[in-house]
Amino acid sequence: MSASTYDPLALLPPVPSFTLKSTELSDGGTLRTEHLFNGMGVNGGNRSPALEWSGFPASTRSFVVACHDPDAPTMSGFWHWMVVDIPAHITALPAGAGFSDERLPGGRHITTDFGTRNYGGAAPPPGHSPHRYIFVVHALSTPSLSLGESATPAYVTFAAGFHVVGRGALTTWFGR
Repeated sequence: MSASTYDPLALLPPVPSFTLKSTELSDGGTLRTEHLFNGMGVNGGNRSPALEWSGFPASTRSFVVACHDPDAPTMSGFWHWMVVDIPAHITALPAGAGFSDERLPGGRHITTDFGTRNYGGAAPPPGHSPHRYIFVVHALSTPSLSLGESATPAYVTFAAGFHVVGRGALTTWFGR
């Protein structure tokens, strides 16, 4: 598969890595239909995948979970999902947790580039090379980022950057 060589995680300060896995996704694999957007010419389930993480630093006090497409034809990629202030004792999100804050075991959604506060599945433009969808969990040294309701994913990653103590990621693909 081809895509840009741009790796947004490589631009961040190095931190220890930990394991991020899913019963529904595989690193380097293709997104399944249930994780695709439902609209814009895509007939997906728009359901967030189940994620589980382990091996993060003992100093972790909260997590941020995100899904980002760095290959979107924009100057900043495209943010498909972001959850902040997940307490450190929560080490998994069940499938479908991205439908709403009520489905989350902890934390809250940030408005994505779709303009909604939930998971938005993959929907790359037709004819583009397959896009990468990077699912990432950032372990933070603070229990909360204390961000307002209008915080954007870009601002969250900026604010979180001062507190990241570890990171787990897996990359999936989808194109049409």
